[in-house]
Amino acid sequence: MLRTGQDYLAALRDGRRVRIGAELVTDVAAHPAFRDTAASFAALYDRKRAPEHRDALSFVPEDAGADGEPCSAWYLLPRDRADLRRRAEAHRRIAQWSHGLLGRSMDHFASYVTGLRMCPELFEGNRAGFGDNLVRYHARMRREDLFTSYLVLSPQAARSAELYQRQAHGHPSLRIEREDDDGIVVSGVKNFGTGVVFADDAWIGNILPLDPAERAHALTCAVPLGSPGVSIWVREPFALKARGPAENYFSTHFDETDAVLVLERVKVPWERVFLLDDPALSRDIYFRTPAHLMGNHQSTLRFVEKLKLLGGIAHKAAELSGVLHLVPVQQVLGRLAAFEATLLALATAQVEECESLVPGYVNVNRRYLYAAINACAHEYAGIADRVKELLGANPFQMPADASLFEDPDLRATFEAHWGAPGADATTRFGFVKLAWDLLGSDFGGRHTQYERFYGGPVVVNDLYSFRHCPWEERRGAVDRLLDALPLPAARRAAE
Repeated sequence: MLRTGQDYLAALRDGRRVRIGAELVTDVAAHPAFRDTAASFAALYDRKRAPEHRDALSFVPEDAGADGEPCSAWYLLPRDRADLRRRAEAHRRIAQWSHGLLGRSMDHFASYVTGLRMCPELFEGNRAGFGDNLVRYHARMRREDLFTSYLVLSPQAARSAELYQRQAHGHPSLRIEREDDDGIVVSGVKNFGTGVVFADDAWIGNILPLDPAERAHALTCAVPLGSPGVSIWVREPFALKARGPAENYFSTHFDETDAVLVLERVKVPWERVFLLDDPALSRDIYFRTPAHLMGNHQSTLRFVEKLKLLGGIAHKAAELSGVLHLVPVQQVLGRLAAFEATLLALATAQVEECESLVPGYVNVNRRYLYAAINACAHEYAGIADRVKELLGANPFQMPADASLFEDPDLRATFEAHWGAPGADATTRFGFVKLAWDLLGSDFGGRHTQYERFYGGPVVVNDLYSFRHCPWEERRGAVDRLLDALPLPAARRAAE
């Protein structure tokens, strides 16, 4: 089915426990820290089922029968380029509607699960029935149009065996306490839960390598966020510091929030368990299947839309400052446009040069995928700085907030003295506040850091590209040139 925004918001009232410091939040859809972003997610659900978008963002599964209901396109198991193109267009529209600011929109991890679903035998080999569990979970996500986010990192203390072995509080990472006839009981902590406060389920797993001895921590499962024993500990929500939507539109409407998930003796039914007791496989499932590729293809398309927004802000800033005609400014804008076009080309090539890791299915191209996420991680901070340079001192010359518009005398004074060629004072106020919220606020600072580590540490992104480059082919060209040089054979042999 295609879920409505109202159904989505109602599902958030599931008894979940969210901590903002000591404050306990039990209604995410109503609390001022989260309600506007929850409404943004709800709007995405409504918009994708609207008649003008439904066909592009949905499909009818093969196993649904003649009267089957349409489902979100990111659950489509791609068998050819046409399927990948359909999925890409769905990702593009979601990213466009959210300005590329929701790194964990509902189509992101759904694409991971779709990639995992292409290879259920990998899970079945871990334990009989786990492959079937995965197939059924993917079908349930598709059928109910669920929003699942993921937590696949352990707290830093858990990465040092010496530390947690000598401290009395024990290993903080999530672990199995026991297995029962009806499921497993787990306790511990997982992070980094971006968007998890707005999701239906939390997917628990491991993206970093585990020590072979850490069998109790090698688990993969899906936990409803309203489950007893689950609590979501969020960082400071930006909406609580915002003046209002006129001054902090992005901070109030697109703060997906980052969180740590604490689980205390949480019961997970067997049908929601997908892997146990295999430290190596608990990470490998994302790379021996197309999961990591399919999820990060969405990330590429999201980043393209974010670049479009930044490009628009840069151009508008130059225009309002009266410097758009200057060649150095045009050069800066040209470089921004070139990078956007380069990334868009990589996103297109991921589809058009698709591969097949699993027989019967296709997936996006690995080299072009990892080149894209590498470029995003390396370049975003610099791009943001270039756009901020075009804003100049304007963010520091605007009144504190929009309350001045409520006073006729203050408004008249403002409009008389803050206007300039190209835009009246009110337009300039709105634009500068919008741009600075994206680039210079706490929200903006978080996005700079977020994009830098989106795919993990920068060195990891570099190594993805190192591993997927055809180095033998590259070296072969050099070796053929060397063979053609007029050098003594003995010297060549020695070299």
